[in-house]
Amino acid sequence: MTSTVPVPPPVAEAPAGAAPTSLTPTGRGLWRRARWYLAFLAAVLIGATAVAALGQDHSYPPLDPRSYDRDGAHAVVALLERQGLKSEFTTDPTRSPAAPDTLVLPEPDLLSPAQLRAVAAARHRRLVLIAPGPAALTALAPGIRLSEDDGGLPYASVRSTPADCSLPEAVRAGSAHLGGTLYTSGSRGDGCYPRSHGYPLVRIPVGDGDVIVLGSGTFLRNEQLTQDGDASLALGLLGSQPRLTWHLPDYSAPLAENARPRTFTDFIPSDWHWAGYQLAVAAVLAALWRGRRLGPVVAEDLPVVVRASETTEGRARLYRRAKARGRAAEALRRAAAHRLAPALGVPLRSGAPDPDALCAAAADRLPDQPAGDVRALLYGPPPTDDAALLRLADDLDALERQVRNP
Repeated sequence: MTSTVPVPPPVAEAPAGAAPTSLTPTGRGLWRRARWYLAFLAAVLIGATAVAALGQDHSYPPLDPRSYDRDGAHAVVALLERQGLKSEFTTDPTRSPAAPDTLVLPEPDLLSPAQLRAVAAARHRRLVLIAPGPAALTALAPGIRLSEDDGGLPYASVRSTPADCSLPEAVRAGSAHLGGTLYTSGSRGDGCYPRSHGYPLVRIPVGDGDVIVLGSGTFLRNEQLTQDGDASLALGLLGSQPRLTWHLPDYSAPLAENARPRTFTDFIPSDWHWAGYQLAVAAVLAALWRGRRLGPVVAEDLPVVVRASETTEGRARLYRRAKARGRAAEALRRAAAHRLAPALGVPLRSGAPDPDALCAAAADRLPDQPAGDVRALLYGPPPTDDAALLRLADDLDALERQVRNP
């Protein structure tokens, strides 16, 4: 025989003297709910730490002679050393050279005025400046100015350009990838690779040596040396002396006075798009996670008839798995009170019998059962273990049988 499960009436309010069942989640319950989220967060942190640790070997800035990355400059230094040239890296460009050398300054605008004067006073046979500003030009390359100061274009895109000058290194190299900041050659300078009335490469004699001003160091990068005459131009400009000194800039230093301010894009890492891809993947995963939620619970009729015993056993197993003895005891007491009320003639108020009236009626029906015992049975504290819960169920069944068959 099958039957449908009746919907239990609303919960009756416990009397003032009864201990209410606490619905506050316990620490153990919170841990069981949050452990998978914490495990996922820990995995993300461990992965981020591993990526950061593995990426420390590739943290060199562009045009760093120690970098093997695509935008590094280790390849040109290795080629020069293979030809017998001695190279060294320094963080102090003001020291006097031990022998006639070539000094490369990738960021001359980061030097202070005192450092610029010290570099100018040092006896370098060749000084290579990459994208210098007005202050560095005035101190180290007098006579050369920015093209925009004479009404020309300030910048030009980097592309293959014919040399079109008499500089021996440029003539041997031929076409090369030059661009970036444009300069004027002045009365004593020799401009190469002309672009829009300006030059991305200018040579000017200074004392016993010369100064090479480059608008961009793109042709010095590892990835660029195989293009056109970029390798020949790089070896020619940097290999004219027996020793090469490459300055490693301090990027935390402020810009020199009157130097060209760096734009926002100068501070964006070259591989920023990988972070964008990660954010996009995270957004998709978050959308899938939120999209799979089915919304609030909606009460619906069962599509098939289910045995009442099966539903009761299923709910009991859920209570047991959650160790919700208080909720199970409350359900048993509430159902027993609703079944006893009609048998004792106690009316329902707001969907539940009055606790005092129900206990008094049960005590009148059972002279051997004091009202206090009935109240403790129907509205007492929750059981502390499974054995107490079983005793409570047996006592409620016995109370119902006694009331119906006194």
